[in-house]
Amino acid sequence: MGGLHIRTYLHWVKYFIVFNGKKHPEAMGADEVRSFLSHLAVEREVSKSTQAIALNALVFLYDKFLQRPLGEIGEFRHSKRFAKLPTVLTRSEVSKLLAELEGTPLLLASIAYGSGLRRMELLRLRLKDIDLENLQVQVWFGKGGKHRLTTLAPELVPQIQHHREKIALLLNEDKQVEGFDGSTMPEALSRKYPRARFDLPWQYLFPSSRLCVNPDTGKLYRHHLHETALSKRLKFAGRKAGIEKTVSSHTLRHSFATHLLESGADIRTVQEQLGHFDVKTTEIYTHVLKRGARGVTSPLSNLLSKD
Repeated sequence: MGGLHIRTYLHWVKYFIVFNGKKHPEAMGADEVRSFLSHLAVEREVSKSTQAIALNALVFLYDKFLQRPLGEIGEFRHSKRFAKLPTVLTRSEVSKLLAELEGTPLLLASIAYGSGLRRMELLRLRLKDIDLENLQVQVWFGKGGKHRLTTLAPELVPQIQHHREKIALLLNEDKQVEGFDGSTMPEALSRKYPRARFDLPWQYLFPSSRLCVNPDTGKLYRHHLHETALSKRLKFAGRKAGIEKTVSSHTLRHSFATHLLESGADIRTVQEQLGHFDVKTTEIYTHVLKRGARGVTSPLSNLLSKD
């Protein structure tokens, strides 16, 4: 079983235990599972696929781990909600949105759309993750702990090079500040590369505007830009551009996937670019293509075109 499955299953097992007053799973069985699944459908209103994953996690727990198969669970309330279709901007709307941005916000939005990154994947990028020579972005520990490579638009290279120079100047300024302890780093990496937090390649591509104090050490560090800053910028730019749809970093990611498919990209390629575990997740974008439902031409169009 892959890491993504393990994390997902652990989430639902933990939720099941908490839902049942923290009883040990060995003290529970089909009745509690049936009640839990109904709760997910009625109270949480989860999608059909989410409820199915929760059931699979509990079946695995009892069958493989406790070696006490659940057997027939019986009737429970099935979810009726399907996953919502994603909000996608047209190419024209993306152009209008980008025209309302400049500087760092423009680069943020351009990479979000041009590389199909999730919001936190975008904000956690470090300079070393941008490969200008091979035109690719390295994403470390994306959703489900997965690593992947995604494309980088060559048109962004000059802007990124200029942006890198600004970060180098910022780092030099930070090093002059008493108590500066570098960029924030995961604990394991910090132990392995104790000086990396002071090196330019390990600085965030989108650093925060001010230094923060580490409550444990009292030292100063530079974190990445806060996610709310990105959300506010995109929302404001969307309004200025006259776009009535919800505009967010995830809207740009949805648009990236849909426009790739429109351009003829193979769905497996799009799946890899997005970092989806299952191609079924990627297939939802086939429903929002401009061609209409699965490329079918409406009979009304044929009728009106003859007039």
